Amino acid sequence: MEIRELMTKDPACCSPSDSVKEAASLMASNDCGQIPVIDADGGLVGVITDRDIACRCVAQGKSAETKVEEIMSSSPVTVTIDASVAECCKKMEENQVRRLPVVDDAGKCCGIVSQADIARHASEHETGDLVREVSEPTR
Repeated sequence: MEIRELMTKDPACCSPSDSVKEAASLMASNDCGQIPVIDADGGLVGVITDRDIACRCVAQGKSAETKVEEIMSSSPVTVTIDASVAECCKKMEENQVRRLPVVDDAGKCCGIVSQADIARHASEHETGDLVREVSEPTR
């Protein structure tokens, strides 16, 4: 099974110049904890997570008008649209992340895959391994 079969297609995205408030609103309206950050051409330049907002914005006393580019995670780990579930799980495990942006051959964001997507579609064994590895204390 390829990631294209289980990913969320066309996820809500924001730009680096959007405010943290706009990104948080997208998270709330799309019931998600990560928003891909794309440039004007649709290329992935980063991601912003609910944790980024809490730790890099709120905890540091920054305002809701802070630009996404100031607190986003640059150079995110990604997976390609034709990757296998096993490849995706390996990347999630190695990087201890619960979500990965999915990119096409041109580096444009075309989806997002979460640990929950894996749990709904992969075997119990793959899911169990993924949850265990991602949840290990930081090495």
